Amino acid sequence: MLVRVQCFNLSADGYGAGPDQTLEQPFGHPDPGPLFSWAGATASWPMRSEPGGTRGLDDYFTRDMHRSDSIGAEIMGRNKFGPQRGPWENHDWQGWWGDEPPFRTPVFVLTHHERPSITLGQTTFHFLDAGPEEALAQAKKAAGDKDVRIGGGVHTIRQFLDAGLVDTVHIAVAPIELGAGERLWESPDELTDRYHLEKIPSPSGVVHHLFWRK
Repeated sequence: MLVRVQCFNLSADGYGAGPDQTLEQPFGHPDPGPLFSWAGATASWPMRSEPGGTRGLDDYFTRDMHRSDSIGAEIMGRNKFGPQRGPWENHDWQGWWGDEPPFRTPVFVLTHHERPSITLGQTTFHFLDAGPEEALAQAKKAAGDKDVRIGGGVHTIRQFLDAGLVDTVHIAVAPIELGAGERLWESPDELTDRYHLEKIPSPSGVVHHLFWRK
């Protein structure tokens, strides 16, 4: 079993989302769409409505991200579930992932304001007021012999990295700058005291950063 970060997108200046997140702009301003366009252009992008798409390196990472047999549980921060802050105003709103979320595993949402678990399609969301170690213990139990993915956002990934709980990390760095927002790093070298790092440039302009424990 591995604990991993997969296909997490950053700007060239280290931001995973811009400021001022809203229901309409989940990743804030300015529009960070170019962070993700490399994956949407691939043949394996699961929301593709027309045939075609690119093959090669970007497609490999996109396909691996959406393999249904490799991930047994996911952990995410509350901001990845939805833009609400503070106590839940109501339990009718069930996140911005729709009736059939793409996870299809147990998902553990870290929040200081717990609520009952909800099941949408093949995904069950559990809401935990817990630190990284406790949350990971629950996720590992749910995952069986499969891997646990730390899905984001930036603050959640940083927590698990700082706690030394992540085995492998894949960050896709896009050739744009956001200038402000939620920042994972100023330089990827910040992680090289604990991880090996290989950078693989793609024809799309994205540079894939692969980290694994020393």
